[in-house]
Amino acid sequence: MDSKTILKNALNLRPAERLRLIEWLSQSLDKPDEKIDKIWAKEAEKRYQALKKGKVKTIPLDDIIKRYK
Repeated sequence: MDSKTILKNALNLRPAERLRLIEWLSQSLDKPDEKIDKIWAKEAEKRYQALKKGKVKTIPLDDIIKRYK
């Protein structure tokens, strides 16, 4: 089956099924990298601790949206 036929068939799926197909295809391209995952985990913990200790302030989403309209 060629890619045009696959696309034509995929477009006939229900939206939820198309979304699931997109997720599967995306995951097949995005292989986990343990080194990068560890770096991000450390960064997330660092940011969380800074937030807990009051070293950074949060900004409500509504304020951000208003600022950039």
